[in-house]
Amino acid sequence: MFTIWHSVKNGHWPSLVGAWLHLTVSFMVWLLVGAMSLPLADSLQLSDSDISWLISLPLLGGAVLRVIAGWSADWFGARPTALAILMAEFLLLCWGWLGVTGYGAVQVFAIGLGVAGASFAVTLPIAGRAYPPATQGLALGLAASGNIGTVLILFLAPRWATAMDWHQICGIMACIVAATTVGFILMVPRTPLMPQSQGLAWWHHAAQVVHRRSAYWLCGLYAITFGGFVGLCSLLPLLLHDVYHIDAIQAGTVAALCGLLGSLIRPVGGYVADRHGGMRALYYVLPAIAGSIVAIVSPSQATAMLMMLLATAATGIGNGVVFQLVAEWFPNEIGVASGVVGACGAVGGFLLPLLAGMTKEMTGSYELGFWLFAGLTVCAWGTVMVGLQTNQSSPSTPHS
Repeated sequence: MFTIWHSVKNGHWPSLVGAWLHLTVSFMVWLLVGAMSLPLADSLQLSDSDISWLISLPLLGGAVLRVIAGWSADWFGARPTALAILMAEFLLLCWGWLGVTGYGAVQVFAIGLGVAGASFAVTLPIAGRAYPPATQGLALGLAASGNIGTVLILFLAPRWATAMDWHQICGIMACIVAATTVGFILMVPRTPLMPQSQGLAWWHHAAQVVHRRSAYWLCGLYAITFGGFVGLCSLLPLLLHDVYHIDAIQAGTVAALCGLLGSLIRPVGGYVADRHGGMRALYYVLPAIAGSIVAIVSPSQATAMLMMLLATAATGIGNGVVFQLVAEWFPNEIGVASGVVGACGAVGGFLLPLLAGMTKEMTGSYELGFWLFAGLTVCAWGTVMVGLQTNQSSPSTPHS
């Protein structure tokens, strides 16, 4: 613990705190629809596939907007982009509070909340650039533990829903975003803007990053680890209610506990990867994800909840490992790389609830959707084994 605290003090820790705060609140906004899935389904009389689609839309929006945010962070600067994201969140939440009615409008509102998912593309560069390379894995892991916002919204939203409708919950979140904006401005200092000529070349740099084997490999891994985490946390309240007949508040509590474990353990992934190598860490993490996620729908409720905790813990560790590799392999392109890799992670989060909801509609069970996702995880594990066997796992040497 002393070593970790000493490492934190080696950089500009207020920037780290500001980045963490931004990401925490943005995660609350991003997963707001999933946390309110039961009251939304009751209010709008939605089918299983309809509510699963609605849960997935913010994750899809986040996938697209992360790339744009990564470009903006490298051109206009991470701090101005982060403030623009908070302002967009505030305006959308005010619309949700005062003006959204009907399923069509709620779909537009849900995909608009994807802007909160773009927070990753700006907060991680802010945290990473505030620390030396030797401790970037830990700094990025600590900043990324802001996905603890998942815990807060899954725990709070069902309780708020017992006293107010979902429009008023949006109003509360708008106030929280406004307060976060003030704190972020005070903690994160202004930095010099990148010259325009470099900003204009962003898309070219992004194309170069994507064409490197290491980049699209990391994209696939993050779609499994982060996608598994955020997709599962979004889906859990609905799954617990439908399969195990747990009421909304208890389902939210269980989902929040899973999210808490996955969030708190993420820095451990970065720390272990710093010490022992990211590839070797992934070799042990990916089979844990695959094995636990297929057992989430179980005849035993106790077993199912244990597997939920294991799945979110394993995906949380995997998230920290993948972004440690991003920081090491793309130290001069971290804004571009984090935007591209993060976007793919959000796509994975979009697919999991969508697969689960569609298979539930067709077969009456969520199991097939989880098996399909586990199959993708096993494929990713195979690539890690191949990489280790062919000596492509050196953390100091990126793949070409």
